[in-house]
Amino acid sequence: MGVFHYKGRTARGELVNGRLEADTAEAVADQLFNIGVTPIDINPAARTASREITLGSFRKLLSRDRPALDDLILFSRQMYSLTKGGVPLVRALSGLGASTHNPILRDTIRAVVESLAMGRDLAGTLARHPKVFSQLYVNIVRVGENSGNLQEAFQRLAQYLSFDKDTRRRIRTAFRYPIIVICFVSVAIAILTTFVIPKFATLFGHFDIALPWPTRVILAVSNFASHDWPIVLAVLLGAAVALKLWRNTEPGRYRWDKWMLKMPIVGDIVLRSALARFARGFAMAYRAGVPLISTLTLTGQALGNSWLCERVLAMRTGVERGESLSHTAATAGLFPPLVLQMLMVGEETGTIDDMLDEVGDFYESEVEYKLQNLSAAIEPILIVVLGVMVLILALGVFLPMWDISRLAHR
Repeated sequence: MGVFHYKGRTARGELVNGRLEADTAEAVADQLFNIGVTPIDINPAARTASREITLGSFRKLLSRDRPALDDLILFSRQMYSLTKGGVPLVRALSGLGASTHNPILRDTIRAVVESLAMGRDLAGTLARHPKVFSQLYVNIVRVGENSGNLQEAFQRLAQYLSFDKDTRRRIRTAFRYPIIVICFVSVAIAILTTFVIPKFATLFGHFDIALPWPTRVILAVSNFASHDWPIVLAVLLGAAVALKLWRNTEPGRYRWDKWMLKMPIVGDIVLRSALARFARGFAMAYRAGVPLISTLTLTGQALGNSWLCERVLAMRTGVERGESLSHTAATAGLFPPLVLQMLMVGEETGTIDDMLDEVGDFYESEVEYKLQNLSAAIEPILIVVLGVMVLILALGVFLPMWDISRLAHR
């Protein structure tokens, strides 16, 4: 069995191309006709392999490892529209692959089409491209496939990615002013400790006085920054690389995800966003008739946070023992009493999916409120931090000056 490159047109006249595995070119043509593509040109891969490798390497060298969030939002919305309209999956992906501008996403979609033509499932195929489709994305698609509501899965993904984009934009906007202020103050302090403080050190050295501890700290920092800055730079770069490698390990990712949820201000936003995602995914799968154990497994893996996933899987263990969903949710320690009461009502009335949709609305409104008040929560912390930095610097410079002035009066 060989690999063949093909070019063809869809029923709407759109030009598509890609690769397929088959014994002969006629078999490739049969596969294309089966998915609604009229072949124009079919060639063995060996004829153009070297050229494609060269162009692909050059293209990947110029582009990023993964498409932008806007590309994935547009892709999800288009897939929702196409699957809702009853367009076959392979035909829909073939059309999107031809019209996508991002080269990484375009190549990935073509690879997905080839895998689907060979009989693989969509979620498993997307999972083979982790740099483009995250584990969260893959698991939500898997929920949609297992429940038969693939169009709803893509709709939820488009809504979630849009919500995530808006959340990131608001967080960046809220942190922009504090970061700018801290950067300017840090530059000013760096100039003082590197160029100004050494002049004061020379002056203080001519007088036989005991320097106060703020001055000794500032002088020590100034000497270290003036002479050993390459060591500081190397340590910072090494720490950044070590942190990235540690986060790629399973224990490191677990600890990092747990720490992210405990971060002041931001951690609560991350937690509530993840729980809103859990409620939406759970309601979608449960409404579609997916078994409760499978629903908890899929939605837990779709959270994108290993610590939260462990908590949800602990809920699954409790359900397997015969406990109620509300009881296991209370044991997990993730939900406030109001949500637990809604789950209990949903179990009694048989409307768990509707109640969880309301839980999702509740958490999304909470995230919206916290994002609107994020700047107001950051400003007091910023004022305290800057005040402490300026106080230490002022005391370090002026306390010895007062001692010198007293010596001069004597």
